[in-house]
Amino acid sequence: MDDYRNEQRRQWWQRNAGKYQKKPSMSRRMAGHDYYGRCIYMITIVVAGRRKLLGTLCGPDESHMAWVKASALGDAVKRYWHEIPLHHPHVKVLRGQLMPDHFHGILFVTEKTSVPLGTIINSFKKACTFAARELNIATPLWESDYHDLILSSRGQLSSMINYVDDNPRRLWVKRNNSDFFKVRKMVEAGGQQVEALGNLFLLDFPVITAVQCTRKLTKEQIQAQVEHFLALAQRGVVLVSPAISPGEKEVIKAAQAAHCKVIKIVDNGFTSLSKPSGEDFDACSRGDLLLISPFKHQNHRTGLTEQICYHLNALAAAIATTS
Repeated sequence: MDDYRNEQRRQWWQRNAGKYQKKPSMSRRMAGHDYYGRCIYMITIVVAGRRKLLGTLCGPDESHMAWVKASALGDAVKRYWHEIPLHHPHVKVLRGQLMPDHFHGILFVTEKTSVPLGTIINSFKKACTFAARELNIATPLWESDYHDLILSSRGQLSSMINYVDDNPRRLWVKRNNSDFFKVRKMVEAGGQQVEALGNLFLLDFPVITAVQCTRKLTKEQIQAQVEHFLALAQRGVVLVSPAISPGEKEVIKAAQAAHCKVIKIVDNGFTSLSKPSGEDFDACSRGDLLLISPFKHQNHRTGLTEQICYHLNALAAAIATTS
């Protein structure tokens, strides 16, 4: 009977997976966005060849979980970043975080400017390159482009700031728990090839239960679902879900807060350098989380469609060993 069910799942994916496959985006800029206008951005700039030129990861100690001790070039990079408002008065520097081989920062463009964001970033990169040459460091210093994340919703700024500030700690944890932070591109899950990040052994647990909750649940019904699934998880059952509906989100949130085992299905794949953030990062470091996606990575995601939601829920059901 199990062989029959598995064969049916494989045939379903062969017939339907192509319908929902997302096309990868090759651009790091968001099409249609006004890069002259008022906006907040999180910027990531990467050293060419991922050379660790900007500093050394240190820690932990009594006062810091981890931090980056800047090199002479790193000191120049920090200085030029915080001098951006001297050259562009309508830009505020909200954050800057030096990492050994890349730099994260948050900029607030307070009003419409005469030059786009790209010109501001390129001017900063050129100043850093000049400093590198003075220190006899081979150039080009940076990769040819940069990544931007655009503030688009209430509460996102706090998440951006936490992400930037917490980068050294996450790197230290990742280096000391490397197996749980490897991105794997060809993983079998529920009869389909997926991309994965986290503890792959969760797929081998004997009891895996899908969390699927209708959007029509009341608050009281959602709480009942949380209590039901949390009781299962605390007995060693692995929960699998795309966590789309409010009820599913509350169940997975409660399970992660209780350090239970979770397989979370996401609608965007991973780059070779992807790493989870927030609670997902800590759960990965403990081996409590596996993130999987049936889609390829794209920089700027489109919204969830009904077909994609069905696809993700169908994958959760296929992975589950119990109904």
